[in-house]
Amino acid sequence: MAAPSMKERQVCWGARDEYWKCLDENTEDASQCKKLRRSFEASCPQQWIKYFDKRRDYLKFKEKFEAGQFQPSKPTTQS
Repeated sequence: MAAPSMKERQVCWGARDEYWKCLDENTEDASQCKKLRRSFEASCPQQWIKYFDKRRDYLKFKEKFEAGQFQPSKPTTQS
């Protein structure tokens, strides 16, 4: 796959930003943002989509952690 041109990168980033904005406005309810998700997926290379999804998860975790809102999951005991 050839590297995306500057125009293609800008379109991808714009679609990502619109999708993330929708998620923020809809309290992470992805069902409200399906159309923007499809636009994001159509505008960006698949590898970039995976990276951006992981990046958003990390940024949200970091935000909660720094605010002291992170609650680690309880370990499960196996018998």
